[in-house]
Amino acid sequence: MRIIAYSHIEEFAKKYDDSKTALDDWYSKVEKAEWDCFADVKAMFNSVDSVGNKRYIFNIRGNIYRLIALILFTPKIVYIRQICTHKEYDKIKDCSKV
Repeated sequence: MRIIAYSHIEEFAKKYDDSKTALDDWYSKVEKAEWDCFADVKAMFNSVDSVGNKRYIFNIRGNIYRLIALILFTPKIVYIRQICTHKEYDKIKDCSKV
């Protein structure tokens, strides 16, 4: 999968340095993946949730952080829309619009 953009991870890790290893691990796995559908994502990341509008929520570092991604399966592109703490995530009213 092609991931856009690693800069989101770098920026978030500057603020929360304990997230860097887990985010890099997520990035490495996704970059090597060849997902065709949500079932493929779920097979790799059991805790991932689909929230509609092609948005998927990944738990990072034991659910301390959340990564919201827009996944386009046909062109094999993953857009990192937002990375946040669990507390910040709880304040989002509709993740399908992030």
